[in-house]
Amino acid sequence: MADRARVSRALILGASVVSFAAVLSESGFAQNAEPQGTRAASERPKQARRKPPKPQAEQQAATSVFDARAQAGIVGVQTLDTITVAASKTPERAIDALAPVSSVSLEKIQGLQPNRLSDVFYAVPGVSFQERGDDPATVINIRGLQDFGRVAVVVDGARQNYQRTGHNANGSFFLDPELVGGIDVVRGPTANIYGSGAIGGLVSFRTKDINDVVRPGERWGVDLSGSYGTNKDRGLGSVFGGVRATPDVDIFGGAVYRTQGNYKDGNGTTIGNTGNDIAAGLMKLTVRPALGHEVKLGSVFQDYQYNIGQFNTGPVATAAQRALYQGSSVYASDAKNYLGTITWNYALPSDNLFDWHMSVYGNRVDNDQTKTYHYSTGGAAFCGAGNTGNNISGCVGDKRGYVLDTFGIDLNNTTRFNVGDWRNAVTWGLDAFQDNVKTSDSRGNSNITTPSGIRTVSGGFVQLKQNYGTWFEAVSAIRFDRYDLDSGTTHSGGDRFSPKITLGVTPVAGFTPYVSYAEGYRAPSITETVISGAHATGGGPAFFVCPNGTTGLFCFLPNPNLRPEVGRNKEIGLNLKYDGIFTAADSFRGKFNLFRNDVSDYIDLVASTPVAVPPFGSFSQFYQYQNIANARIQGFEAETMYDAGLWFVGIAGHYIQGKNTQTGIGLATITPRKVVTTGGVRLLDQKLVLAAQWASYGPNNDVPAGYLPATGYELVNLYLTYNATRDIVFTASIDNLLNQYYRPYAIPGSSTDGTTQNDVLWSSPGPGRVYKAGLKIHFGGA
Repeated sequence: MADRARVSRALILGASVVSFAAVLSESGFAQNAEPQGTRAASERPKQARRKPPKPQAEQQAATSVFDARAQAGIVGVQTLDTITVAASKTPERAIDALAPVSSVSLEKIQGLQPNRLSDVFYAVPGVSFQERGDDPATVINIRGLQDFGRVAVVVDGARQNYQRTGHNANGSFFLDPELVGGIDVVRGPTANIYGSGAIGGLVSFRTKDINDVVRPGERWGVDLSGSYGTNKDRGLGSVFGGVRATPDVDIFGGAVYRTQGNYKDGNGTTIGNTGNDIAAGLMKLTVRPALGHEVKLGSVFQDYQYNIGQFNTGPVATAAQRALYQGSSVYASDAKNYLGTITWNYALPSDNLFDWHMSVYGNRVDNDQTKTYHYSTGGAAFCGAGNTGNNISGCVGDKRGYVLDTFGIDLNNTTRFNVGDWRNAVTWGLDAFQDNVKTSDSRGNSNITTPSGIRTVSGGFVQLKQNYGTWFEAVSAIRFDRYDLDSGTTHSGGDRFSPKITLGVTPVAGFTPYVSYAEGYRAPSITETVISGAHATGGGPAFFVCPNGTTGLFCFLPNPNLRPEVGRNKEIGLNLKYDGIFTAADSFRGKFNLFRNDVSDYIDLVASTPVAVPPFGSFSQFYQYQNIANARIQGFEAETMYDAGLWFVGIAGHYIQGKNTQTGIGLATITPRKVVTTGGVRLLDQKLVLAAQWASYGPNNDVPAGYLPATGYELVNLYLTYNATRDIVFTASIDNLLNQYYRPYAIPGSSTDGTTQNDVLWSSPGPGRVYKAGLKIHFGGA
């Protein structure tokens, strides 16, 4: 009955949005306004005031050409030409940035029809994901680094620091791709000016805003979208609209509902609890109180309803059967994400002294979970007479909760001046955030594995960007970071200065090599520092007595002397930018990077030397987060695209190696090889775009003992975008055309008996073949 209800919801959702849009279109409400013009997916709104708008006729001509090419979704115009501020806090095109920067535009996201955020990063080198199918949260890995803030994730400038320790990655966030208006990725600690902790890199998401819907020449606009997909019953409906109430006041809002059932992997096996329901919305108010000033109030709300955990797949009466078939407890989860931001931008072309940005934000993730299934009893495990419950996860009906409140501020200013032929831009900034973790679990073990506490992180930077003529650029910066951590009786803190220097030359137009050295600083998290106590037995025998008198399978030890990690990244890069190569309209863009990131005092969970526990075998008594000597991650990245107008082709990917230099053992979080080839054609006067993408991934076999290596796999995806009119766009796609089975990351083994953690093993495979179709209709008027 549940599957039938989900099918009905998915079909009704997609059909109702499309039908409503069609009725309005037939009634004459659809306007023939000009299509949306070129927008910088990541440019701050204030930059629009740097030059006067184009005449309307010129705007229309430019946007018509853009729209015909951009609706491809899979590639559109050259995405490396997108404006970004992520690398240096100053606006520049991604292709011109002397840093490993990639951008994902709104048009590209829409053409890909993503079901979750990881779907839009196929062609971004250096980026991978360690996600569970039964958890809709996103986990981003850059150059093999993830967990506990090693990759700084920001949404509209607000840090996303949610973390729950379990059989999953230690760091995730919730964001539906339908809310996203653009993405910037900076790989490596070269983005250290953007905030503390980003030794792996930065991913900056911009949610949709009025310029994404209301087109030039329109006073109001509405976009209605609906889609349906197979494997299984994937439905999406969304509406976004805005109005320019006055020349100085904009109002924008939107709502999203997404649903899906349990999907099947490439072997035809249904992956349990991969269905979910997501409701989300956003509101923004923009006011321009004076010339050059812009104040924006924004809010985003998301509600994720899902079940996490896996059922037993067979009898579990013996140890061998448990190793093969036993899943885990299942929890009905309700994760709510509240985000509020206030930003103030100021810029005028005539004012070289101030180019100001300030953002204040608050972000809450509140994940309430109720146990619905107990693995050892095959279902019911209600507490009552003779049943005291499981000491890891309690009884069916027991509740646990994880709440993270993050409050922060980020401000910076750029002053520009010339000295002779030198153009100089001095940018300074301050930023700070506080994480307040509250874990509640009266019956289980979560209070130990995800301890409560408060962490405050702050920093500041000064950067000098210098250009001489058109052939030389230098970027130098120094950042100061400080952190303070408090949890119970544990207090720790530290501070450090981190430098950055980049030098680039352009001896001939379009050819820009550069070298860069940057350091990053990551403060230990609350969990890494203060995790303490016995890991509960789950009803089995207790192997060890812990220092605090509790007993369990093993003992977590706190480490108040944990030192922060320091990343030292060396980079050699090359930017290529050529237009009119073989024809007047073709273009080529390419970014290439060789890098080596040496992370000193790398923090990892370390087990003590095993001791005998008759008659069960030998096991480690203590687990503690410790600083290992060094982790070295090195590799090569490339991102290219040739666009001839009527056709396009590009290759992007990476080759990465990562090791614990103390042991010589590889890092389990590395995705060693990714090569993505994208190509397509534009037909019917460029109204119809057909594209194909082939993504080839190599397995990571150099992993610590006890890990099951990831699989190597090939994914082939097909995309179609048809611009029926300027206001009606039809999209269709086939994901995983070859119906490949794949597990994209290494699976950890159990800490006590060496067997695979089956709930991760069973929930990690990606979906098999998926057919999707969608329709977007625009309405607008002057």
